[in-house]
Amino acid sequence: MLEKFSLSEPITMSSEAASERKRVRQSAGPHECPGRKCCGVLVTLALEEGSQLQNSPGMASSCAKPHLIISLFVGCLLFASPARPAVSPSAAVNSTTLPVKHSRISAHLKRVNKPASPDGDLIDCVPSHLQPAFDHPKLRDHKPSVCDFFRIESLTDQGLRRWFDATSTVVGRLQDPPERPKGYSLSSTVDASFQAWSISGESCPEGTVPIRRTTREDMLRASSVQRFGRKPAARRLRRDSTSTGHEHAVGYIIGDQYYGAKASLSVWAPRVTSASEFSLSQIWVISGSFGNDLNTIEAGWQVSPQLYGDNRPRFFTYWTSDAYQETGCYNLLCSGFVQTNNRIAIGAAISPTSALNGGQFDIDLLVWKDPKHGHWWLELGSGLLVGYWPSFLFSHLAEHANMVQFGGEIVNAQTSGFHTSTQMGSGHFAGEGFRKASYFRNLQLVDWDNSLIPLSNLRLLADHPNCYSIQGGVNAVWGNYFYYGGPGRNVRCP
Repeated sequence: MLEKFSLSEPITMSSEAASERKRVRQSAGPHECPGRKCCGVLVTLALEEGSQLQNSPGMASSCAKPHLIISLFVGCLLFASPARPAVSPSAAVNSTTLPVKHSRISAHLKRVNKPASPDGDLIDCVPSHLQPAFDHPKLRDHKPSVCDFFRIESLTDQGLRRWFDATSTVVGRLQDPPERPKGYSLSSTVDASFQAWSISGESCPEGTVPIRRTTREDMLRASSVQRFGRKPAARRLRRDSTSTGHEHAVGYIIGDQYYGAKASLSVWAPRVTSASEFSLSQIWVISGSFGNDLNTIEAGWQVSPQLYGDNRPRFFTYWTSDAYQETGCYNLLCSGFVQTNNRIAIGAAISPTSALNGGQFDIDLLVWKDPKHGHWWLELGSGLLVGYWPSFLFSHLAEHANMVQFGGEIVNAQTSGFHTSTQMGSGHFAGEGFRKASYFRNLQLVDWDNSLIPLSNLRLLADHPNCYSIQGGVNAVWGNYFYYGGPGRNVRCP
């Protein structure tokens, strides 16, 4: 007898059986029978005597003689009324199996590529030991196993989770989390939902880190593959950037040994008018001269159409040990920064943002050198340890910083021969104050004793005050603070 096979189930057959099936289909030309099982399709499943079809384990094989195939097929044609035009067997099968296949593929991709961001980013949950940091020559042979890389983003005073770096030979085996600065108040509540991709509660599994996927389009926007993910290399670096195309409005402190910095910075979505320009707000931890030996650690938010393909403000990191020449990069686009958090995606969009004359939204950033093991750690918000820069990445910063800087930076490409209209901060001047100008507040330093201390002798600098300005102060609520920013090109900034 003939076995009835479901078309939605997989069928395995020998190559000879497949050839015979194809031959029978071509000669028989099965038709679809409205309202009932199509005999023509069933007939194609019966091959010459001795051939077998297997559907699944436990499914009986079937065989039939050629004359039985013809008889059943003719019977089907006579029984079916009215008959429809001939449809190829492949089309009939595809019409049933393709929707099922596409549905399964979509479901699988959703699982594999989960979580996808509402702003269009695709966030990959990458095993911690496979993140780019471990491509570094000094870490390449010391990749940890997944079980050695515990989640530490929600460490609190009430419950510290022990974890291991597993780079014991080079970095030193970490038996516990970094030692936070004295005077630091840690909340027991950790909120990581400031990024668009995590607003719905998405996060990556333990043992993985979320990494924004780099696309072909991202690479094509770069000036070259070699420079992708890097700031433009400047021929000459100066503390004031009047000759480099980079313009700043910053507060800075210099002249001592520094071991970290902390601040709250408001988040805006400034307009960037050229794909080759950017606008950012960040903390710089700096050591070395402003020559080729400059070491920096940087963290904040930025709008960079060239790097990300849009105008959304995004959480970012950067580092260099040779004045942006050959070392370092943004985010996780090269080996270096070791991410330990499974809830924060570096390079992902920040949401919400501040509104003119409306609600103000800021983020807390802390960068400090762990006195136990010497690495530079990054914390976001209250208690979210994002990861660290291993001390061996640097020359001067392997010991300490000699300058800390807070504020805004833009690139003025002058593509039209005029000063750019790219905005810094909110796009409004510092003198316009709260709810209009962007700000930094509660500026603090980490000293030699791993203590958070207020700033003294904060210096303010605006490279082009008619384009972007800065204005500071001190009060009991905001501590050391300043407003900064501007619209770029205007009647006083031609």
